[in-house]
Amino acid sequence: MSVSELETAEVRAAAAGGDEKRAYVQRIFSEIAPRYDLLNHLLSFNIDKRWRRAAIATLDWQRSPCGTYVDLCAGTLDVSMQLARTAGFQGRVVSADFAEPMLRAGVRKSPPGSVTPVVGDALQLPISSNTAAGAIVAFGIRNVADLDRGLREVHRVLEPGARFVILEFTTPRSALVRRFYHLYFHHVLPFIGGVISGHSTAYHYLPRSVANFPIEERLADRMRAAGFANVSWRTLTFGIAAVHVGTKA
Repeated sequence: MSVSELETAEVRAAAAGGDEKRAYVQRIFSEIAPRYDLLNHLLSFNIDKRWRRAAIATLDWQRSPCGTYVDLCAGTLDVSMQLARTAGFQGRVVSADFAEPMLRAGVRKSPPGSVTPVVGDALQLPISSNTAAGAIVAFGIRNVADLDRGLREVHRVLEPGARFVILEFTTPRSALVRRFYHLYFHHVLPFIGGVISGHSTAYHYLPRSVANFPIEERLADRMRAAGFANVSWRTLTFGIAAVHVGTKA
């Protein structure tokens, strides 16, 4: 088997979930951390910033502006930073990610005192039960090795009445949009991402992980099964991404 075939097999196994996924995701995100922000903004044409603002607006942090909020799979702290700098927010953001180099790459951007980076697995958060005023994850939930267990873990740490917001890629329903989406996502993005990041598989994993992720209705069902109430979702930018929200009763 050639090197490229081995890499393709590795990406497929990781996208499918399980222990292979956990090890692969932790490794590749640690390796691409230095170029992660640049590629995010470049490959999304800066739309990712607008998507994050939309997700934060759904969090309803005004219900408890001085509370503790969890940024799950926090990466380089983009969501944590945006939330902490939102006018009127006076709380604390616990930014959890198991790829330490990603957190280190983001520390220089975060306001001192309001953001606390924590090296932690989304399946076993180092946070007490019923204590978080809200939780959010942006483009990270599909990388969790066990989605249902991850949803239950978030439910555990939230206080009653708190919201959980998921911002994630999805597959457009429009056939025309989907055609251009697949062309870009499966060919252009992996090429540019590979050249700039210097990583041969990371940006091939991205489209495969999205393809393996539940569509909007199924993700909403799994949030309900994990205990979330009042679950709803809406799509963004022609159905390229979606924001889901659920409440801990």
